[in-house]
Amino acid sequence: MKYLFAASIACILGLVSCREQVIVIPPAFIETAAPVPMSEQWQQANQSSKEFRVRNIDGTLAVDPDTGSDPRCTLNIEDGTLLGVDHGEFGGAFMFLPKNAGSKQIIKQGNTRFIFRYKNKVYFIQGYSHMGYYSGGLFELSRQDTTFNCKMLVDFRDSPEAFTVYKDQLLIAANRNFFIVRDFKKELICTDVFWQSLYPNSIAAFNDSNIFIGMRSGIAKLNLSNKKLTYYKWVGN
Repeated sequence: MKYLFAASIACILGLVSCREQVIVIPPAFIETAAPVPMSEQWQQANQSSKEFRVRNIDGTLAVDPDTGSDPRCTLNIEDGTLLGVDHGEFGGAFMFLPKNAGSKQIIKQGNTRFIFRYKNKVYFIQGYSHMGYYSGGLFELSRQDTTFNCKMLVDFRDSPEAFTVYKDQLLIAANRNFFIVRDFKKELICTDVFWQSLYPNSIAAFNDSNIFIGMRSGIAKLNLSNKKLTYYKWVGN
């Protein structure tokens, strides 16, 4: 009897596990061959006015239009706000705005894409892409009294475009590559990806088989186990 009970529990757990693997793709997106960079299909995607942002909402994939919000990021700290500004080819900055209405302090020049806390420290990611040149890095911020210091921990040699924390590691969708950062060491998962110049903007991680990336003209799914990329093109109205 106890073996039958154990088998039943295993079956139930198996069903739950299977259900957790099923991620429903919104009907406005269909699976199709990924566009080859510089092909006619890719150029159509590149010129599309539709951009989509992905989110994991309680285990459900949400895909929403990306409205192109103000290209800044912020993080509140005890005596002020850390602010990142991205002006594309014209550059940007990582700066500190004090609460006491004092003068802003530029900590580091460069397009600042993300500022976040991780393991009780503050980090930021910068990136630059223009005319075939791509660069970017992950930096650790430290402070001594009123003096800020930053140290590059990872040089991506590509322009990070989307980022999330997943299973105590960082997932980075860059312009030409996809990286995992573990213990501040980068691992290249995919290179020369099809979304070059399709401007990935968000990552929604569910499990190793279902990592979604939002971008212009559609969304992509990455399987970390076999490094397979699947493209879902937007076909809605």
